[in-house]
Amino acid sequence: MVHQGLSRRSLLAALPLLPACAQLVGPQPTAALAASAPAIPREFRAAWVATVANIDWPSRKGLSDAEQQQEVRAIVARAREVGLNALILQVRTSADALYASRLEPWSEYLSGTQGQAPGYDPLAYWIEQTHGAGLELHAWFNPYRARQLNAKSDEAPSHLANTQPGWVKRYGKQLWIDPGEPGAAQHSLAVFRDVLERYAVDGIHIDDYFYPYPEKNPDGTELDFPDEASYAAHGEGLPKADWRRRNVDRLVQAMHALVREVRPAARLGISPFGLMKPSERPEGILGFSQYDKLYADVELWLREGWLDYLVPQLYWPRAQTAQAFGPLLQGWMRLNAKAKPIWPGLYTSRITQGQAGGELQGGGDTRGWQPEEVSGQIALTRELNPGSGHVHFSMAALNQDRRGVVGHLRAQSYPEPALPPAFAELPDLPAPALALRAVDGGWRLEPAHEPAGPLVSWIQDPQSAHSLQRVWLWWREGGRWRGEWHAASATFQRPSAADALVASGINRIGMEGPRRAWKL
Repeated sequence: MVHQGLSRRSLLAALPLLPACAQLVGPQPTAALAASAPAIPREFRAAWVATVANIDWPSRKGLSDAEQQQEVRAIVARAREVGLNALILQVRTSADALYASRLEPWSEYLSGTQGQAPGYDPLAYWIEQTHGAGLELHAWFNPYRARQLNAKSDEAPSHLANTQPGWVKRYGKQLWIDPGEPGAAQHSLAVFRDVLERYAVDGIHIDDYFYPYPEKNPDGTELDFPDEASYAAHGEGLPKADWRRRNVDRLVQAMHALVREVRPAARLGISPFGLMKPSERPEGILGFSQYDKLYADVELWLREGWLDYLVPQLYWPRAQTAQAFGPLLQGWMRLNAKAKPIWPGLYTSRITQGQAGGELQGGGDTRGWQPEEVSGQIALTRELNPGSGHVHFSMAALNQDRRGVVGHLRAQSYPEPALPPAFAELPDLPAPALALRAVDGGWRLEPAHEPAGPLVSWIQDPQSAHSLQRVWLWWREGGRWRGEWHAASATFQRPSAADALVASGINRIGMEGPRRAWKL
């Protein structure tokens, strides 16, 4: 649909100029081959990059800008080496920011001092590096935590604990933003909006920290969250448990609407605790109820479609009967009335170094997994939910190559590359057709002309969805096709045995453009 009052010609004139098609050198175009290559394999293959407590990045507080950036490049390179196609970067750990924010102070996990700015914008750099490598980057927020257990720095003057002390409550050894305070919810939505408006993220993401996990009183009883004042002011006669769930529901619903409004090509992902409410569990599944303790009605969010993908944290081995991986995944799929993507979270960091690399810093875990548990869970996911995906927690295990997990995954789980599934819920937003350009040292595929099909005026930046993000190549070698993908700007080389090339462009929402073929 074209915005009323604007012609298609004027909209196209507003787009950045696309490169002109160069004269082809060597390869000869042939339409006959284009349909002979297979469909592109699709699977979301991601890892969380946790910044809280310096779990994954930066490796410690106080690194120089250059050292932090070198670690970013190393993580991106390792993700490509393993076979991943996306990263989920934690950008808000405790009402703080790992990006240039006007709303919240810089995170202490960068410099060691909350509020101290680096000499660059980390989120902008992460986007540059991931997109330059053809990876998606999703920005991960904690919407409610205000101070993490192991934080050392004093809160900066601009931190919510100082500017809005009525919103921030001490619970156990941490500080939490009260979900029952309407102003606090609006502040979090403003934080999400700020990132969506200013950064070309492929998604925003929240994890399992809603109301806090229960703490104990000295006598062993459960410590209640101190929200008496907000309940008295805003409870509207609801039972407290229902009111708490409504607070979280409203934030999730508003987040989803916000993403569709501000950056429709982005996705909202939620990664809850892995067990559904007791009344909805498969037979034999036992354990903690996030519905009753965290006040997270994930089943409602799935039913109403207030998210674009769900990553339940299925952090138990396949053989653990009371929390069995397979039945839990099937249980979440059964609750998925709107057919949203469900990609299980895998506890890859449960792989410890063991005999392959010595003990982990701080002591080893004798219960640590072998890489075969993770590859087995990936295989079971593919069997139960073909073409879906999964997310590793976290990059630490992959960075450290614990027990040779990188080589194991490459051989057992990722012998062939795959692209993330397309964002099928958006209207048809075609990727551009491609032209092959000869450049120094190889070839490059570039947009040949304007995108075919209708323009969609509700995208703030029209290029953000239509524009080329990756290219997919099929090389024919000895009569068989071999696939690979590259970032949109990458230069690539012809394999020595290849006699044909089929290529297509992939846009920001994963849609494939027209295929083009060349005889070599």
